[in-house]
Amino acid sequence: MIVVTGGAGLIGSAVVHRLNRLGREDILIVDHLGHTDKWRNLSPLRFMDYLEKDAFEQMLDNGSLAGRLPAGQKLDAVIHLGACSATTEPDATYLIRNNFEYSRKLTLAALAADARFIYASSAATYGDGEHGFVDEDSQLPQLRPMNMYGYSKQLFDLWALRHGALDKIVGIKYFNVYGPNEQHKCEMRSLVLKAYEQIGATGKLKLFKSHRPEYGDGEQLRDFVYVKDAAAMTLHFLQNKNVSGIFNVGGGTTVSWNRLARAVFNAMEKTVNIEYIDMPESIRNTYQYLTCADTSKIHAAGYSETVIPVEEAVSDYIRNYLVPGKRLGD
Repeated sequence: MIVVTGGAGLIGSAVVHRLNRLGREDILIVDHLGHTDKWRNLSPLRFMDYLEKDAFEQMLDNGSLAGRLPAGQKLDAVIHLGACSATTEPDATYLIRNNFEYSRKLTLAALAADARFIYASSAATYGDGEHGFVDEDSQLPQLRPMNMYGYSKQLFDLWALRHGALDKIVGIKYFNVYGPNEQHKCEMRSLVLKAYEQIGATGKLKLFKSHRPEYGDGEQLRDFVYVKDAAAMTLHFLQNKNVSGIFNVGGGTTVSWNRLARAVFNAMEKTVNIEYIDMPESIRNTYQYLTCADTSKIHAAGYSETVIPVEEAVSDYIRNYLVPGKRLGD
């Protein structure tokens, strides 16, 4: 049996969808649905059981995780994608509890059950990129995240490193993931979805001006990765259990906001119309102008699938999911 925490979320539901395509339905999904419409992401998926995060964590505290498994079932793997992913979350205690303490106790439970453990770290741990974007375990102590969300992820990476867990588990540093099933993410939704809605309503798209002279307006650079690629890369480590450590999951190249915006306009068959606006002062000092995943390590670990180009991925997302109002698996 496979446990997928955050299984109703953007990456989590894509992972479950890919597991279904691989013939796996012996899945326990853990999430917190709350007042969102994340439940719609679950509707097309096939899984054995669902559990709310608080109930699941209580089971961990009580040492009763094995009791949730059907008779004769063995816990094969835990894919831990559940977290608070808001980069603007101000409550440090909340982030520590959700992104560090929860991850720590789940790691210990998985290792005690001799189960494969794969967890979501974040590219936010790289901060402003001063030390590069190389996913070598030994480089972790040098990184300086620029927000509390990134630090909560960094804190767990460091715990796993210093306690020897990284020799047995896999941590994935996701870069800018976008695609179907992200509607519930509110302000943390990708530019693709925000642009689709904004262009549909007004015929134009607003992008932040650059406040650094070396970057033109809209020429800030990100490493974007389609959620279908992110899921494929994640499950590579389920099928290849002889590797461990930290790995980047991204496109391995940079794409400007302008290029991404043009891809959205083209997929919607609209004339490009971009307005540049001032970046709020509250985020100027922590804004990343460049992210780019070094993906050589995951390729050295045997991953060989070609990443979907951004124009093709945006077209697929908009025309096959947003326009018809579908979710993955529909």
